[in-house]
Amino acid sequence: MNSLIDEWKHVAGSKYARLIFIGPILAALFFGLMFSHNQISESPVVVIDEDHSSYSRQLISKINASPYMNVTNVYASRMAPETLLANEKAVAVIMLPKQLEQRQQQGLSTNIGILMDNTMPSGLTGIRTAIQEIIVTENTTLSMTRLLQKGMDAEASKGLVSPLSLQQRMLFNPTTSYVGFMVLGFVNIVVLMLTTSAAGTVVPRLRQEGKLFAREKSPLQLWMRSVPYAVLSSLSLLLCYGLLKQVGGMRFEAEPYVFIVPLLVYAFALSLMGMLLGYSAKDLSKVNLRTSFVLYPSFLATGIQLTPLAFPEPFQIFAWALPMNWLNRLIRGMAFREGTLAAYSQEFGALLIIIGGVSLLMGLLLLREKGKTDLNSISKLGGYDYDTRISKDHC
Repeated sequence: MNSLIDEWKHVAGSKYARLIFIGPILAALFFGLMFSHNQISESPVVVIDEDHSSYSRQLISKINASPYMNVTNVYASRMAPETLLANEKAVAVIMLPKQLEQRQQQGLSTNIGILMDNTMPSGLTGIRTAIQEIIVTENTTLSMTRLLQKGMDAEASKGLVSPLSLQQRMLFNPTTSYVGFMVLGFVNIVVLMLTTSAAGTVVPRLRQEGKLFAREKSPLQLWMRSVPYAVLSSLSLLLCYGLLKQVGGMRFEAEPYVFIVPLLVYAFALSLMGMLLGYSAKDLSKVNLRTSFVLYPSFLATGIQLTPLAFPEPFQIFAWALPMNWLNRLIRGMAFREGTLAAYSQEFGALLIIIGGVSLLMGLLLLREKGKTDLNSISKLGGYDYDTRISKDHC
C-alpha cells in the first residue's frame, strides 16, 4: 500500500497526469473534426462524349445524378488522360464512343470506357460501384423494354432479364467513417505511447532514488505502482471515446460503466508491459526507445488502418502478444456491435494471460536483482566485520 501511495504522489506531480488527458483529447478533437465528413460523396469526373446524341446526354445526366460522381466537364473529342487528370481536377475519365445511340437502338453491345487515376485510391471510393450500378440498371431497362415491345408482360420480362436481385446492407459502420477505425487508432496510439513511456520509467527511477527495495521487497509493489497509470489511461480513453462520439459521430453502443472494465484490464496490461520494457534501462532517457518495440507493431498489425486478415498468419499470431490487438477487438465487439462482457471472454483471457506472463517475468527480474543486492550487502558487512576484527587484534 505504501508503494501505491508513493506512486500516486509521484504521478500527481509529474507531467504524465496532464499529458495523458491533454494529448489524447487534442488528438480526438483534431482528427475527429478532420474526418467527421470523410465520406467522399461526389468525386470529380470528366466525360468524353463522341456520340453527341440524346442518349449519350441522358447517360451523362445519370452519371452526374449519382451521389458518388460529379461531372465537371464534357468534351466532344478524345484527349489524353494525362491532360484531363492533370492538376487533380478530376479523378476519372468516362468515354462514350461514337454510334452509341445507334448501336443501342440496334440491340448491339457497346463498350464504355472509364480511366481512373489510382495515385490516390481513396478518391475513387464509390466510383466503381456507382458506374457499375448505372450500367446494370441501363442494361436491365433496355432489355425489358425490348421484351415488352415483343409482347411479354412486365413480370415475365423482369424474371427473364433479372432472375436474381441483390439487396445489400452495411452494418456497424454503414458510411465507412474514418472516425471508427483510423481516428480511434490514433487516439489509442497516443495513450499507448504516453502510458508505456511513463510506466517504463518507474523501476529505473526507483533504482536511482534507492527506493526499489527500501520499503517493500515483494514484486507486488510494482503491481501496486502500475495502478495510477492504468486508472488514468482508462479514464482518458473513455473520455476520448465520448468526444469522438459527440464530435465525429462515432458509433459507440456500450454503456460507459460496462466498457470501463475492459479498458482497466487493457490499461493494466499496458502499464505492466511498459514497466517490463523499461526495467533494465540504465538511464531514463533510454526508456522511450524501448517502448518503440510495442508502439510500432501496435500501429501496424492490430487493425488500426488495415485489417489483420491482410497479414500472413505468423504476423497475426505475433499480434496476439500486443494488448492493443485485444483492445481493438473489444471496441469492435462491445462498442460497435453492442456485445456483452460475457461474449468476449477470449479477449479478456488473452489480456489476463499477457498480465500473468509480464508479471512473472518482472517478478523474476525483481527477485534476481534483490538477491544480488542482498549478496552485495552481506559481502560488505562481512568485509566490515573482518576489518574491524583485524584492527582490534592490532590494538
